[in-house]
Amino acid sequence: MPPFSQLPPVVKNLLIANFVCFVGSMIFMKANLLFGVYYPDSPQFHIWQPITYMFMHGGVGHIFFNMFAVFMFGPVLEQVMGSKRFLQFYLITGLGALVLQFGVQAIELYNLTGTVRASSVVSFNFEEGMIYSNHPGLSRSDLQTIASIYMTPMVGASGAIFGLLVAFGFLFPNTELMLLFIPVPVKAKVFIPIYIVLELFLGVAKFSGDSVAHFAHLGGALFGFILIKLWGIRRDVWRY
Repeated sequence: MPPFSQLPPVVKNLLIANFVCFVGSMIFMKANLLFGVYYPDSPQFHIWQPITYMFMHGGVGHIFFNMFAVFMFGPVLEQVMGSKRFLQFYLITGLGALVLQFGVQAIELYNLTGTVRASSVVSFNFEEGMIYSNHPGLSRSDLQTIASIYMTPMVGASGAIFGLLVAFGFLFPNTELMLLFIPVPVKAKVFIPIYIVLELFLGVAKFSGDSVAHFAHLGGALFGFILIKLWGIRRDVWRY
């Protein structure tokens, strides 16, 4: 029997949808620019992007690790929550990732320009990848920060994945996880909080060359925790 035949319907369809979109993005090279999500004030932002960005990925490693997490943690969570609620959980945590990411970006822009709508003080040439401004207080570094917010789309299901991790850690805290980079099993209640703290550190530290949206990961984790509490989901409540 094929290994994927035992997967519950939402997990199976999420895997299929993500891999189909990934192949499509390899064929149509500008797909990530159209379906990845931009900061809402960016001229490149479109209303569908907060949903479609979850199904786009930046490379083989990116999609592999995200879909591996769906494959590993999704089935048991879909079994506990039920298919409909599991899909809602996945999409809401993916949207929650944007709430925190956009909030942090808005604060950055306000600190630099005095407004969360930097398009009112700078202009962009997306074809040439250039940004222009007459704002006297903006340095070259400031303009680079603004350009990265406005001109770089965010892609990937990582926000929703962090929601799944938090749900799994909350519902199955004593489950031992075998991780590629740690040679001994680690309980979910130990690994997942440490992972989240690491994401917070990396997000605040903002190391040069780090293009990962760490606050999106934290947003997915936060909304995952809120939903688990709000919906009253418990391990002993099984829905088929």
